[in-house]
Amino acid sequence: MQSKQFFSGEPAQMRPRKLVQGLVFDFDNTLARLNRPHEELMNTGAQTAFDYMRSTGMTDLPDEFPEHLVEARIFAETKSDDEQEEHTADDTLSFLLQFVGYPASRMNEEVLRRAVDLFYAPEMTAWEPMPGAIELLEKLRAEGFPLALIANYSSDRIFQRIIDYTGLRTYLDVCLSSAAVEWRKPEKEIYGAVLERWDAEPYEIVCIGDSLKHDVAGGQEIGALTVHCRMIPLAEDQRLVEQIAPDAVVETLSDLPAIIEEWC
Repeated sequence: MQSKQFFSGEPAQMRPRKLVQGLVFDFDNTLARLNRPHEELMNTGAQTAFDYMRSTGMTDLPDEFPEHLVEARIFAETKSDDEQEEHTADDTLSFLLQFVGYPASRMNEEVLRRAVDLFYAPEMTAWEPMPGAIELLEKLRAEGFPLALIANYSSDRIFQRIIDYTGLRTYLDVCLSSAAVEWRKPEKEIYGAVLERWDAEPYEIVCIGDSLKHDVAGGQEIGALTVHCRMIPLAEDQRLVEQIAPDAVVETLSDLPAIIEEWC
């Protein structure tokens, strides 16, 4: 019996598919850095937010409120890290006001939102691209790689402004904060939006960041290739270096293209 012909003509020329389909970067100490101490920025912003809140009629807030605001932010970020679920900046301020006895019935949502913006304002403009970051992103984009940024950050609206201030958005296909999706790295669900947008398998992306706990472990959780950036070493990485091993390590961003080329 003669076989049926399921195909006609010459085989179509298939487009080569690279092993690496896209790169996912972290933000702080990977693509950007602060040009002033973070503690100083938080203290300045907390005082500005406090002065604004009092100017709107919240005159019975305690004088120590700015210090409480900084402490509440640090506590919320630690709790978010432990639970891998983001406690947003807006919620943190509301909880703090209730804690100091301010009646929920007297809270104005717009005032609180503005206060959070003022709290974070000093650091919004204190972020600057890491040396070589813009050149790296330009090169990778020119080579056809889609690029994403996923960061743990407690306010998405503020984080998106920071990306604009640093000039990074031009190069990014996806820019996602933990506050927007509630999950926090290394929770694997936070990578889902990027994988879906790129129609990529986890093993086809590279996760790049400065934190073994968040960036490298997060990438490993989904089965991605991982690169640990050590331009600004994290103290907490010292206790994890024997437990979490990245696929590659870079001391400068200029080392990255050669690694990606090798993996392709």
